[in-house]
Amino acid sequence: MKLRTGLLLTTAFVAGITAAPVSGILARQFGLQIFPSAFAQDGSRADTYRLLNLFSDVFERVRAEYVEPVVDKDLVENAINGMLTGLDPHSSYMNAKSFQDMQVQTSGQFGGLGLEVTADSGFIKVISPIDDTPAARAGMKAGDLILALDGQTVQGLSLNEAVDKMRGPANSKIKLTIKREGVEKPMDVSMNREVIKIQVVKSHLEAPDIGYIRITSFSEQTDAGVRKAFADLKAKSGDKLRGIVLDLRNNPGGLLDQAIAVSDDFIKDGEIVSTRARHPEDSQRWNAHDGDLTDGLPMVVLMNSGSASASEIVGGALQDHRRAIIMGTRSFGKGSVQTVIPLPGSGGAMRLTTARYYTPSGRSIQGLGIEPDIEVAASRTEVPHYGPDHEADYGKAITNKGGAPTGSLPPRTDLPPIAKDIPKLPPENQVAFDPTKPETDFQLQQALLVVRAMPISKRASK
Repeated sequence: MKLRTGLLLTTAFVAGITAAPVSGILARQFGLQIFPSAFAQDGSRADTYRLLNLFSDVFERVRAEYVEPVVDKDLVENAINGMLTGLDPHSSYMNAKSFQDMQVQTSGQFGGLGLEVTADSGFIKVISPIDDTPAARAGMKAGDLILALDGQTVQGLSLNEAVDKMRGPANSKIKLTIKREGVEKPMDVSMNREVIKIQVVKSHLEAPDIGYIRITSFSEQTDAGVRKAFADLKAKSGDKLRGIVLDLRNNPGGLLDQAIAVSDDFIKDGEIVSTRARHPEDSQRWNAHDGDLTDGLPMVVLMNSGSASASEIVGGALQDHRRAIIMGTRSFGKGSVQTVIPLPGSGGAMRLTTARYYTPSGRSIQGLGIEPDIEVAASRTEVPHYGPDHEADYGKAITNKGGAPTGSLPPRTDLPPIAKDIPKLPPENQVAFDPTKPETDFQLQQALLVVRAMPISKRASK
């Protein structure tokens, strides 16, 4: 049987937790269906049986002659995981423990470090530290490569195994050896594990009349958090908000229904996103309901290469509807849908790529990402990169297929005049970014300038 989910919007795992974007993707959203058996598409049934016999021969030879005794269950699970990970970067196998952890994550609190990570060339790459967690306080940064855990190399470990080692009881200590861009030698970072309570939406007034909303991931609480944040901002401003900055930077994704709901908060009507599967009858489309939470207030969305999947659905919908101006740098470019399929008898499940998603204009952002309307870099410092920064950098990424041609979206004619004066790079004397000091955030400061220059709609000014 298979369990159709929302988008499994990233390969990220929360260190000490489980896969961040897969909480809440159980049968409450989709019914169970029979998973049909299949045979090789490019050969006869006999060819398939010969290949299965080949697998059986290798299995028996390993059992009989490997240098040490092996466990049959481990061999089979490794084979399944190899079959799935060989397809694309986002298909994989979850053993019983990983699958259980995925479901437990819906409770909203977990033991660990607060790191969102992915596999990268045999090491573990940090996508982003979660705000107000041991990892964030220890100074972990997006792009850090984790080389070792408590002195033991992560090479040879699967992503699940590495994440498992980063989990542990609260107050227990762990040392991570990392390689950071621009730093010549590996460095050790020690921290104590904690119970992670993820606050996925944060907000504050950046000025007396401009609200700032940051979404760190799309979990079950995201849409409710956005609505509460806007209500709080409106009250704190004395009902005098003139614009919103929505920060999706380093947001690796999450649940499809939450991406749709957040988009719906700001779009009056029309399509939000559609998915196209191998079989046309499995394709779907979602539309906005009447109404805009903000009554059309000017809006800027900040994105970067760490903005993936659910973030790209929101950014793409707001961009296509000309509801918001996208600022920052090109997003990650993950435009695929994953289905979690429980495997009876094993207690585990497989995560299988089953569709692509498309923005309202028909664009597939798979491998391309969302291009900003106004490009603004966070730093002018060029440093060497370790591993892929975008979906297209992965060798086995699925192709961009079936969408509107690249460049088919008409040029924007609604940008305020100040847009042409926004610099792409910070000045050479720009103060180093400090997350506790918004004034050092160059991209945010440029977004505030643009919001102020955007006209307030008649509806929003009522």
